[in-house]
Amino acid sequence: MHSPLELQADCGNCFGLCCVALPFAASADFPMDKPAGRPCVNLGPDSRCGIHTELRPRGFTGCTVYDCFGAGQKVSQVTFGGHDWRTAPKGTARRMFEVFPVVRHLHELLRHVTEALTLAPARPVHAELRAALDETERLTHGTPEELAALDVAAHRQRVNVLLLRTSELVRGARGRSGRKDRRGADLMGARLRGADLRGASLRGAYLIAADLTGADLREADLIGADLRDADLTDADLTGAIFLTQPQLEAAKGGLGTRLPASLSRPVHWTAG
Repeated sequence: MHSPLELQADCGNCFGLCCVALPFAASADFPMDKPAGRPCVNLGPDSRCGIHTELRPRGFTGCTVYDCFGAGQKVSQVTFGGHDWRTAPKGTARRMFEVFPVVRHLHELLRHVTEALTLAPARPVHAELRAALDETERLTHGTPEELAALDVAAHRQRVNVLLLRTSELVRGARGRSGRKDRRGADLMGARLRGADLRGASLRGAYLIAADLTGADLREADLIGADLRDADLTDADLTGAIFLTQPQLEAAKGGLGTRLPASLSRPVHWTAG
């Protein structure tokens, strides 16, 4: 079983891969365009962000809601044995940037499967989940060539079958499975103040700028739900499954928002 720390970004053991490998476009999340493979203008020679404490006021909100789930240090220190993309042999940087998103997808799966293995109602599929965890971890240790050739979408689909079954078991234990199936629903800007969404399936739902003030989201499945600018003030997310820190960072909330014990209240929720 993975510890939470293993699946969190450790920027001190990475070479700023997310700040180089990934592209972004001028938008509400970024103040400028940056193509994939080009270092961000804020990335220093020490692989640290020069404006880390000022990302939101400087317009780099997109950076604050991103998490590599530990993929950065895996690629930097394991896949490429500690070689910095700046000084590595020719062609290494390009391959590092190519495999980083692959390992990031795999680490996100590791995070979800690890959580699923802590959920007692999912015990009937724990053996299959452990096998999926072992296989996914094995894949993260592939060579650069193996990782570049990996059909990560196909692997993700196989694991997702188990995560969906986990969701059904957890919500079914509360008598909620089969109810309130809003998978992939377009709920952008929806007025859901005080809504009873306990045990709802909101997998992949678009909840951008939705008003979820005081909503009951206990035991809801929030895997892949887009919570950008969703208002979670006084909402209850106790026991919500597959909710991640980046999703919370993208949302709005306050001191009255109740969260799963494994997640932290975003600083910007209480900043004056």
